Amino acid sequence: MPATTPPATSTATAPVLLTSTASGVCTITLNRPDRLNAVNSDLAVALPAALREAAGDDTVRVVVITGAGRGFCAGLDLKEPAGIPATSVAERLDPNMWVGRWARAVTECDKPVIAAVNGVAAGAGLALALACDIRLLAASARLAPGYMRIGLSPDAGMSWFLPRLAGMGRAMELLLTARELDAAEAQAMGLASMVVPDESLVEQVSELAARLAASSPIALALTKRAVIQGMSATLEQQLAREVEFVRVCAASEEFAEGLRNFLESR
Repeated sequence: MPATTPPATSTATAPVLLTSTASGVCTITLNRPDRLNAVNSDLAVALPAALREAAGDDTVRVVVITGAGRGFCAGLDLKEPAGIPATSVAERLDPNMWVGRWARAVTECDKPVIAAVNGVAAGAGLALALACDIRLLAASARLAPGYMRIGLSPDAGMSWFLPRLAGMGRAMELLLTARELDAAEAQAMGLASMVVPDESLVEQVSELAARLAASSPIALALTKRAVIQGMSATLEQQLAREVEFVRVCAASEEFAEGLRNFLESR
């Protein structure tokens, strides 16, 4: 069960974000269920702050992001604050990468980040899920890259992650048509690591997180760095990076213990 639940900044009574840590797993829950956890200014600030805190906490080995209620995240909340002028929409997309900070915070976190997609993930909410290292989808989850429906181009890293996961042709079709995907099609496209029955999502995510949390934190961090940094590296650069990272891992206590256990088991 959660060890702590510190509130995030919120203009409402309930915090927009809930965090809890137990057995090395930090669970971050987007908490605007009445708006399908759509992103307002408070949530846009609270999520990267929570990720940075988890990244700097040595007791945290794995991060799980999910949504309260029946949705993961419905994207940018264009209805808050009420009566916002149409001319302010561009400002809300932010010259400082507003929801784009989410993608940076996820990828810069050295801990594995799991998205537990429990319902609709749309727009920036879908981009958030795609930025995560592993995605588990409830069978009823739906993915909606819906920018084109409201006359916007993609943000929050969507145009970076989607082509890399699904391929350029599929990414282009999804973004230009804004059609929705069910969980099965998302998995077939490579956008979901696993699809599980709705009632099993929490259990399956917990089991996966516990498995990762039992691994070497150094190896986890350097594996994530190697994959992300390798996306923009040449083969020679990546081979040198791999050797560098292996040397760091080989000097760790976790490697020595793992090697002993392996040899003893044989």
